[in-house]
Amino acid sequence: MKSDRKIPFLAGLSRRGLREWMSSEGQPGYRGEQVADWIFGRGVIQPEQMTNLPASLRLLLQARFHAPGSSVAEVSSSEDGTEKLLIELFDGESVEMVLIPSEERLTFCLSTQVGCPVQCRFCASGRDGLVRNLSAGEIIEEFLLGSERAGRRPDNLVFMGIGEGLLNYNELVKALVLLSSPDEFGMSPRRITVSTSGYVPGILKFAELEREFNLAISLHAPDDATRSKLIPPPFCYPVAEIMAAADRYRELAGRMVTLEYTLLKGVNDSIPTARKLAALARSHHAKVNLIPYNATDTEFQRPERRVIEAFARTVEEEGAHVTVRVERGAESTAACGQLRRQEG
Repeated sequence: MKSDRKIPFLAGLSRRGLREWMSSEGQPGYRGEQVADWIFGRGVIQPEQMTNLPASLRLLLQARFHAPGSSVAEVSSSEDGTEKLLIELFDGESVEMVLIPSEERLTFCLSTQVGCPVQCRFCASGRDGLVRNLSAGEIIEEFLLGSERAGRRPDNLVFMGIGEGLLNYNELVKALVLLSSPDEFGMSPRRITVSTSGYVPGILKFAELEREFNLAISLHAPDDATRSKLIPPPFCYPVAEIMAAADRYRELAGRMVTLEYTLLKGVNDSIPTARKLAALARSHHAKVNLIPYNATDTEFQRPERRVIEAFARTVEEEGAHVTVRVERGAESTAACGQLRRQEG
């Protein structure tokens, strides 16, 4: 596998980009359309499998591009059908993605960075900080590797894996455009969710796209004092600034924002805190998604079931729309970043 970071990814090119590359190499434009049909129609990025291309062109593609640059190194499966894939990248680094099946749909959870610069104190993903950003082509390869593993494409995509996607804004948006463009993969933006730790400049910039992607904000506390214990500087923005950015996103994108809230025993799971969270969600027309903590160390613990239920009930009684995340993959390294840390 090539290890040169300057080599582009075939999976990162649009249909138009493929036509232009062919033209620059003295190839007829329809060759670009043929390659596009293989990638976007059949999910094939290996030139040797593109049987309607001449052998010389297949060799040229192999020489000029990572095609692919990623592979599945390990699969961790749970009894409920959830699968976590450890994906080895071209330079020997790795990320994780998760395949989450249900009776109605298949969801992929994708990563955007190797490691994470935010380093939330309860999260395994950022323990070693940021290693590097993923390119758009690597993000698309995650999508294609997951599709190959599942035998079909997902109904929903969530960018809730390793990394703060809005700190890798340009490459994330390139991938989102490829995934949602009718000329490429053609997924509805309404079936794609981008998660952020509350990176306010990124939320505001993302809003300017005016596209109907879903936005999930990992809030974890309705007040600054509690939140500052969970998210270190410089990425711990004030709650008021985060919610103002959420309002702007709802205004321009036309989508209700989801407040992701990891419940931590004795930290943010009290009834008064539930009332504050409900008031915040209600006043900003946001939904609340409660996430019972998957332990990654001994510093933080998961609340008891009765506490989780009481918290959710209080948020609902206070007039906010609330869901509790259905637990999937609990049998095997369920928290993002754990499989990668074991491998390392």
